Amino acid sequence: MAKATSKFFCKECGYESAKWLGQCPGCRAWNSFVEEPITPAAGSKPFSKNSSSHPTRQKPVLINEIELQKEDRIPTGFKELDRVLGGGIVVGSLVLLGGDPGIGKSTLLLEVSRNLAAESQKSVLYVSGEESLKQIKMRAERISNITGDLKFMTETNIENIVETVREENPQFVVIDSIQTMYTDSVTAAPGSVSQVRESSAQLLRLAKENGIAIFIVGHVTKDGNVAGPKILEHMVDVVLYFEGESSGSLRIMHGQKNRFGSTNEIAVFEMDGDGLHEVTNPSELLLSGRPVGASGSVVSCGMEGTRPLLIEIQGLVVQSAFNLPRRTANGFDYNRLNMLIAIIERRLNLEIGKYDAYVNITGGLRIAEPSMDLGIVMALISSYMNIEVSDDIMIFGEVGLSGEVRAVSNAEQRIEEAIRLGFNKIVMPAYHLKRFNDRNLKDCQLIPVRNIREALQILKK
Repeated sequence: MAKATSKFFCKECGYESAKWLGQCPGCRAWNSFVEEPITPAAGSKPFSKNSSSHPTRQKPVLINEIELQKEDRIPTGFKELDRVLGGGIVVGSLVLLGGDPGIGKSTLLLEVSRNLAAESQKSVLYVSGEESLKQIKMRAERISNITGDLKFMTETNIENIVETVREENPQFVVIDSIQTMYTDSVTAAPGSVSQVRESSAQLLRLAKENGIAIFIVGHVTKDGNVAGPKILEHMVDVVLYFEGESSGSLRIMHGQKNRFGSTNEIAVFEMDGDGLHEVTNPSELLLSGRPVGASGSVVSCGMEGTRPLLIEIQGLVVQSAFNLPRRTANGFDYNRLNMLIAIIERRLNLEIGKYDAYVNITGGLRIAEPSMDLGIVMALISSYMNIEVSDDIMIFGEVGLSGEVRAVSNAEQRIEEAIRLGFNKIVMPAYHLKRFNDRNLKDCQLIPVRNIREALQILKK
């Protein structure tokens, strides 16, 4: 019987050590080492250069000897998801999907599997380590009828899964989830650092050697990161995060890593009793339920990748009951909010700094780009002065420390999105006006502003 030994692994990068270390020499993370028992695989032998099992050695080639072919991309049946993936699922890719419990990861992949089997006529294998076959069928009946070559299996042993995949030879595989899988070559418990690393390595080899697209579901920690070693995210081709409030219906997917496309795209879904449905017009959904005749509500436009999103910004300024006024930013950078409040107080002589200030980006979105600055400034001033902002006005622009309104990128896409949704007036940086002087914008009025004082005058009209 093989003698069990223990090693220490870094949770962040997978660095191995024979003893515990306070700081990882590989990634410099503190207190990241965990102990894992290691047992050599049964029947394993030390490597010998005379061994007949020596793997075939690859020969180096010149750059002009490498033949490039167009990547085969498989449509998922969801245009939103295809956009995030860069145009569809790449054959032989390994994709990691992370998200909070109950957010809809399993439901989404079940619907993708259904679409691939029914619409694209692909062979699909869905492997679950968390649910029984009866539980999967109950969830499948709630979504829709399952047709096509879609098979299900409940298994947690990675060797059995690999053997089944080689026998069935599917074109698409779902592993739900990687934290429940284990390999016989490691004696640690499922979900541990070593088990997740070794199981993922076997799935990676399976995908590359056989040209099978594999989706892996990964649980997240309380910090929002995928549980397990950080090396897991380095191994896979694509890392997707599924976010949203579990109590709400809106779900947003964004890419953290993508070897086949951009990481700036997002996909918007809505959850109901029949499962997940893609939202092809997220701006309309985000603006639904906007209050009428209320101060502090402003519509601005943010960019998520190549897609413009019209978003409602809500600002609230109230008398403070404390010596130190409170600041709350939901979906916006807290430090930038403090900076904008200081600009308002200094450049407009408004004593807004003595009041509690709250900013909310509706829809559960988090916007980091500076084009929302002018909209947030107008929302705060609107609430402070109790002035209603007209429903047909859209505002965007970056605000500098001198109170100037600076140009932003993709102004044309923002304006076109506002016109498409029926906004008649657009307040924007004066720099962009010269690009639209010779264009017929029908009934839309472009209102250029150079600083926040000019924007305030428009608000008072």
